[in-house]
Amino acid sequence: MFTIDINNKQDRLTIDPDRLTRALEMILREEGVEAAAISLAIVDDPTIQDLNRRFLDHDEPTDVLSFVLDEEAGRLEGDVIVSADTAARTAAQLQWSAGDELLLYTVHGALHLVGYDDLDPDSRGEMRERERHYLAKFGLSSPSIDPENDRLASSSKETSELLLSHEG
Repeated sequence: MFTIDINNKQDRLTIDPDRLTRALEMILREEGVEAAAISLAIVDDPTIQDLNRRFLDHDEPTDVLSFVLDEEAGRLEGDVIVSADTAARTAAQLQWSAGDELLLYTVHGALHLVGYDDLDPDSRGEMRERERHYLAKFGLSSPSIDPENDRLASSSKETSELLLSHEG
């Protein structure tokens, strides 16, 4: 059983909570998680910047942060925080919808929760493949995870460092 709580703490974007929930449930199911309690918070840049500063000592906004709170055989509890402001800004640059960019951040954060990482080229390639796999189920192909335009790499490294520091 999966419990997904969506907390919309911003007013810049209209979100589709059903779509985001479907993505999270799909990832959990396909990645072998049997039970999970996941909180997804959609926030603005000042909020995610504050979290990034407090937990990673990086005083800047980022796209997504993930926190594994508890994990044991087949069961997962975690938080994913995504920035609507960053999604809107990046989507405009890449010329695709902010809702699709927000979905990418959600997928990316969920993949971190289930154990994918992107600290080195091999693991990054595997993570990008999983991102493409899940986005394709929504009929999407993201310009931001194209190997030639891998802008998630730097923020993902920060997220991975955060996960590693909170797992011990």
